[in-house]
Amino acid sequence: MNLNLKDKVIVVTGGAKGIGLGICKVLAAEGAIPVIIGRKEVDNLNAIKEIEALGYTAFGVQAELSDPDDCKKAIESVIAQCGRIDGLVNNAGANDGVGLESGNYTDFMASLHKNLVHYYLMAHHALPELKKSKGSIVNIGSKTADTGQGNTSAYAASNGGRNALTREWAVELLPYGIRVNAVIVAECYTPLYENWIRTFDDPEEKLKEITDKIPFEKRMTTAEEIANMVVFLLSEKSSHTTGQLIYVDGGYTHLDRAL
Repeated sequence: MNLNLKDKVIVVTGGAKGIGLGICKVLAAEGAIPVIIGRKEVDNLNAIKEIEALGYTAFGVQAELSDPDDCKKAIESVIAQCGRIDGLVNNAGANDGVGLESGNYTDFMASLHKNLVHYYLMAHHALPELKKSKGSIVNIGSKTADTGQGNTSAYAASNGGRNALTREWAVELLPYGIRVNAVIVAECYTPLYENWIRTFDDPEEKLKEITDKIPFEKRMTTAEEIANMVVFLLSEKSSHTTGQLIYVDGGYTHLDRAL
């Protein structure tokens, strides 16, 4: 399907690895120009090389998104390089295990900056350009806001905030023709997920235990499957869809796992 995204400049936070890289690859394949925002320049460069090896174009901006000043500078750098912004994908973050019993105020607040605050700041600073282009915003969220997980209060709170901001921004930005949606992820095998699985005594058994509970096909969602939905939501093919939380999770969040 031609999503009419040719030469559209799409900012993707955390775009160098995992789900973010999957999104950038699908965007590039659709003719868009993904701009990867990541904290490590080497990771950004490796992702750009990977995309260019496929015959596509991408740019990168190094930024530590937990630093509010870096969020502003990142958007300014995108505008300086590309001259416009047609879409924003807020994706960067990590399930860092800041729990209620095991956590503390300092770690909790740091996690909010790592997982939620930059969603607001990136959208805030990109908004003038999005108004010009009538662009779209897609926030990546997690099932933890719906299901809980245990020992991850800060991450769960951040994802609840992401969902709420999606609906709030969809309302506030109606006058500008800017659509805002969220894609909610459950079990997707990213490098971060693999690192977590490896913390168990029997990683393969733990992975099987998880995939056996995913109703559809008993398997993990792929980064490409997440990316396909994100890119569709960024495109004019989803022109009357806004304020939606869309679960790309093989039925994990809402279907009876006893199935």
